[in-house]
Amino acid sequence: MHFLSDFIRNLHDLDSLVKTAGYIGMALIIFAETGLLVGIFLPGDSLLVTAGFLASQGLFDVWTLGLLLNLAATCGNQTGYWLGRTTGPRIFKREDSRFFNKKHVKRASDFYARHGRKTIIIARFVPVVRTFAPVIAGVGNMEYKTFVAFDIIGGIMWVWSTLLIGYYLPRFFPGVQNHIEKVILGVIFLSMLPGVWGWWSERRRARDLAS
Repeated sequence: MHFLSDFIRNLHDLDSLVKTAGYIGMALIIFAETGLLVGIFLPGDSLLVTAGFLASQGLFDVWTLGLLLNLAATCGNQTGYWLGRTTGPRIFKREDSRFFNKKHVKRASDFYARHGRKTIIIARFVPVVRTFAPVIAGVGNMEYKTFVAFDIIGGIMWVWSTLLIGYYLPRFFPGVQNHIEKVILGVIFLSMLPGVWGWWSERRRARDLAS
């Protein structure tokens, strides 16, 4: 209970959260954020960048941490996939609650419809969609071996790119750790670009068909 209270209190203080959680705690956060619907409120990109910063200061071994978080992200998506596969269309009929909102499922479903299989990779970099995309893949009975292949690639790209941004930035830009909030906002902005690009491409295609 003491760990849980510390965890909730530190959700908005990522520096303290990462230090309190440690290797296993961070792995559980990434697993929940990528595999459990209730994990939608958990930090993903920001936690990885912060963990990279702290690893650059010697608090963690970045390579051990990366492998562990990569495994957690992959297992999380696998859990989400089978959750969708076993619950099927019932997931769309579930009532809204504090941790679940049908509009998030709809958003992920629309995103999936636009981008197809590569959604599993792209969605890794898009908050909210990241949590629901594997569930939608399961609901749609996406071939499992195809899902696994795209999931592994997406997990490697997401975990290592964001973690190493936090790890190497202080080496090339001394003092950047004092502006970690701006770095995190920048990473989140870049994470949203694939979704924005997909939306813009869809609008342009629809406009071309109408003309």
